[in-house]
Amino acid sequence: MTGTSDFEQYLLARRAAIDTALEAALPTPPTCPPRIAETTRYSVFAGGKRLRPILTLAAADAVVEAGHAAPVADGVTLAMPAACAIELIHTYSLVHDDLPSMDDDDLRRGRPTAHVVYGEGLAILSGDALLTQAFVVLAQPPPDAPPGFGRRQLRAITILAQAAGAAGMVGGQVLDLAATSNGGNGPGPDQLTVDATLRDIHERKTGALIRAAAVTGAILAGGNETAVDGVDRYAAHLGLAFQIVDDILDVEGSATDLGKTAGKDAATGKPTYPAVHGLDRSRVLAAEAVQAARAALADAGLGGRLTQIADWALTRSH
Repeated sequence: MTGTSDFEQYLLARRAAIDTALEAALPTPPTCPPRIAETTRYSVFAGGKRLRPILTLAAADAVVEAGHAAPVADGVTLAMPAACAIELIHTYSLVHDDLPSMDDDDLRRGRPTAHVVYGEGLAILSGDALLTQAFVVLAQPPPDAPPGFGRRQLRAITILAQAAGAAGMVGGQVLDLAATSNGGNGPGPDQLTVDATLRDIHERKTGALIRAAAVTGAILAGGNETAVDGVDRYAAHLGLAFQIVDDILDVEGSATDLGKTAGKDAATGKPTYPAVHGLDRSRVLAAEAVQAARAALADAGLGGRLTQIADWALTRSH
């Protein structure tokens, strides 16, 4: 097949819209010092798939298209602040994960990591700025917000804060550090209660933010509880599939394709699905997770781009 598929065109259009919104969402001088404006933009606009904010917008579309939401002019407009907030938090997490005291990586999204370019101090502060700016963005009402929209925002803020904090992404990184054999903070993977701990790490470190991305989109677009619950179950399975594929690509991919150092997980003794289950079984588990994601959508009467995103997560090469 030649040319660009409909789904690829969709991804390109959504990425462009998200990048435009992100540029407007980030602070600029004289609101902030020029150096922190430069540092945050370096990481945010280094590239990336924009999976999480696209998922936010796709969930908003899905609940509206399926008739599971109160009539709105544009669910995407209502969900775009959450999409931006999700990407800011995701980028903050990458900046901090790459630090020498964490995963100690010098390549991210095909470019030198923030601490390599700007030093550790500014990298840490840029991550802090991105995290806090996310909630500034999410708290602002979009144009023509419907009555009662503030309640949706408050719910979305709570969900996103929980996903990013000690119960979610931060907690997952703590478990990840403890489980890495050369991390100096705990037992290596041979001492783990392997399956349960591995899944717990992934559900917190990767899955929590993916679930929050989808659920906040459904909530802000006015989705009813059936739709929100269906999107949540879908995203839980999607997050697992996405991380398993990430683990596989770390083994099989190249730094050029991945935009980050390949083979780093094995080199540091990090517990991963291929390390625990082998590559073939990991592929089966990823496919099963995608099938479960699709089933959750079907049960809730949802589909559309969310189904395509699940299929893409399984077949992607980076």
